[in-house]
Amino acid sequence: MPEQFGSFTASELYCAKCRRAQPVRERLLLVLPAGELHEFLCAGCGTSVGKRTVSAPAVAAARPRPRAPRPAPGRRLLR
Repeated sequence: MPEQFGSFTASELYCAKCRRAQPVRERLLLVLPAGELHEFLCAGCGTSVGKRTVSAPAVAAARPRPRAPRPAPGRRLLR
């Protein structure tokens, strides 16, 4: 069966300080080799109400880096 949904993002979460479900803003905390760590903040009071980790695609991690061209034998690069 084909994948129907790519990913979900929260639009509202419960805030313990406001004592009700509030709209949230998503903030990027860290960029890690395994993915990114995001934090959800209450739009009303700014309290952290949750976190999520977005995994990096495996294809990007497995792609080799391009190498710099080597000079022909017997030639030197001027610097």
